[in-house]
Parts: sequence; C-alpha cells; structure tokens
Amino acid sequence: MNRKISEKQLIDWDKKHYFHPTSSIHQQQDAGAKHIFKSGKGIVLKNHKNEAYIDGMSSLWNVNVGHGRKALGKAAEKQIQQLAFSSSFSTFSNEPAIRLTRKLAQLAPGDLNTTFLTSGGSEAVDTAIKLARNYWLIKGKPAKTKIISRTKSYHGVAIGATNATGLKPFRDFASAVSPDFYFADHLSIDSLKKTIQQEGAEQIAAFIAEPVQGAGGVHPASKEYFQEVRNLCNKHDILFIADEIITGFGRTGKWFGIEHYEVCPDMMCFAKGVTSGYLPLGGVMMTEALHHDFINLSSGTVLHGYTYSGHPTASAVALENIKILEQEDLINNAQKREADFEQLLNRLKEKHPMIKEVRGKGMMWAIEFSDRTTSSKTEVTAPNVVEQLLSKGLICRSVIFDELDCIVLAPPLILSKKQLKRIIKIIDSTLKNYN
Repeated sequence: MNRKISEKQLIDWDKKHYFHPTSSIHQQQDAGAKHIFKSGKGIVLKNHKNEAYIDGMSSLWNVNVGHGRKALGKAAEKQIQQLAFSSSFSTFSNEPAIRLTRKLAQLAPGDLNTTFLTSGGSEAVDTAIKLARNYWLIKGKPAKTKIISRTKSYHGVAIGATNATGLKPFRDFASAVSPDFYFADHLSIDSLKKTIQQEGAEQIAAFIAEPVQGAGGVHPASKEYFQEVRNLCNKHDILFIADEIITGFGRTGKWFGIEHYEVCPDMMCFAKGVTSGYLPLGGVMMTEALHHDFINLSSGTVLHGYTYSGHPTASAVALENIKILEQEDLINNAQKREADFEQLLNRLKEKHPMIKEVRGKGMMWAIEFSDRTTSSKTEVTAPNVVEQLLSKGLICRSVIFDELDCIVLAPPLILSKKQLKRIIKIIDSTLKNYN
C-alpha cells in the first residue's frame, strides 16, 4: 500500500525530477509547483489541499466534456482488457481505430473522409506538412515545398509545427528556423495574395490556418476571409490545411470551426477535444480527391507514422467522448453560450475602462486590456490579472505575445449560464479592485 506523501515532499520531488512544459524553470525552482491537482469534476479542479478552482481554460483548451467522466474511464478499461495496443504499421489495423475514422468522416465537413491518426496536435500538423509536400512530389511538382502560415498563429511545438507558428518566441526557443516557411498578416487577404505573389505559387505546397486563432489571442476571421482563402488556394493550386486542434469538437459552437465559413479545406488537423484530454490522440483528415491521388500515385511504403498512430485504447475513448458530445448536445450548448459570453463580457467592458476589446466565438474568448502597438503603455496587465483571478479560484491564461495584452477563456462545453455568470462575477470583482 502506498504511504501518504506530504505536499512538501511532492513539491521537492517536482523541483528535482519534473521538467515542466511551457513553464518558468526559475518560478518552479523558487516557489515550487503552483498547484498540485488531485481531482476534477465538471468544470472544477481540486488541488492537494482540497481547494477548488474553476477550470476556465478546459486545462489546455481540451477538456471539452468536463472532468471526472466515468464513462471515459470505463471505455478505456474495457479496451485495455481486450486489446490495449497494437501497431497500425504494415497495414495492421484494429476495430476502434477503424470505427473512429469512419465516425470522423461522418462528422467532418465536405468530403473529408480519410484520417491519418497521430498522438496529438503537434504531430498532426507535422504530418499535414509532410503529406502536403509528399503530395506535390508524387504529383510531379517537387518544387512545391513552401508553407504559408499567419502571424499570431500557433500550430504546435514539433519542428515543422514550430516553424509554421507565427508567434516568433516559439521559433526562437531552439533557433528552430527552417527554410520554406512564410507568414501573411493574420486577417489580411491582401497580405496573403502578396505573399503568394512574392514566393511564387509554383513553389507553395500549402497554406495552414486556425479557423479561430487560439494561443495567439483568440482572433476570429470574417466569413469572407476563409472563402477568399479557399478561392486563392484553388486558383493557385495550393493545399488549404485547417488547424482545428483547438477549435474542433464543439469549441466554436460547431463540430469544426471551419464550418462557420462554409468552406472545406483539403486537410484538417485535430486533437485535444477528440478525447477531451482523457488520452492523447490527434490526426489529419483529407478529402476524397487527395486520398485517391495518394492511392493512385504513391509507390512503395508511406514512410511516415508514429508508434501510437491508431492507438486502440485512445480510439475507444475518442468514440465514447464523441458519444457524450452528441448525447448531451454539447455543441449546441457551446453555441448558446456564445451569446451569453458576448453579452456579459461587453457589460464588463462598459464597466471597466481598462478593457479595450472583447472577442471570441462559441466558448473561446479574449479580454484585451491594451494595444501596445499604439499605446505608450509598455507594462502588461494580463499576467497580473491572471494571478489575481487564480487567487479567487478561477484558472485562465494570459497572452502577451506580439504586443498583445489579454486574458483568454475556454471553459468546458458543459458550462451553464449560471456558471458563466459566476466566472464573470469573479473577473468583475478582480478588475474592480485591480492594483
């Protein structure tokens, strides 16, 4: 039987043994783990001291069905007892992966009918980039290698995904500057047209974009933007990749964010909400036309794959997670909460002059405090607000890249209007007494 470990011991072990992702090493070493969470239920997390916190970020935009879902644990247990893992290399397969890819084809827009499964979002983006380049290679256009992305974009931390990320600090972290990656202004079609003209359409493999930018500060595009993107990609023989890693599985009030714009991409990356974070899983969907070209033009082995591509247990959990999203009508709930978010956040804006703008879609929103590109203000507000909100029991996140100064919210899709009002009340109180 395991003996009870004191919080001090856990913090000491954390400092010595756990190299945290996307964290300040000095903060960890000086102050220890901010919280050691031990349980979750619904929209609430509890730490080692049994203190409760509203998970205003669905942890990392991913716990769409909320915490503590016993059905997902049972789905995992059942599959583990039957077949925990088997490889999908060399055309081996398993029933959960087959059923999942079929279900995804039923949910996805247009004729996105075929899926390459990965372990997560960064792998999905890297896969899409490699498939795009391989596609043009087998089509007899090997010069088409360039990838265009957008400023303020985030696509992951694998090497290809990092290079496609418009937030420069992520590329600077490991001097991850590879050739053939370019960036257009995040909401300007003219900028995209100019980039295509400068780099030459005959050398461009793909354009990748999030339907609503997430980690870059929650930036929805106009409906016309992605319709024009689709037209440009068609005109110039460029593949359009939609990065739905954050926006997929109901986050924006539709199954996939690109549906708001009434266009279909050539490839679509997903992860996070497909399992609500209960197990790691991601993937890339492709259209019928792309799949047929791969079938007809490829030769030999597709030399790309991950150990956990098509993981049976992760696939079984994904299927159960999708079942919950459907049975509880959580996509519709996210759509309904959008109007509530917009109304309540705009009321906050009217009350607090420090708020410059609120923006969002479905259940992903940003509160912008200042525009440092036009203001003489150099000190950021958002990180301090986030810390004060945490002290009052609300977890959210600050975004200060690219001269931004905002906090972002993306709670689980199970959120009720009453719970949203509680979140707004905490933010209102914090801003009222902000120092």
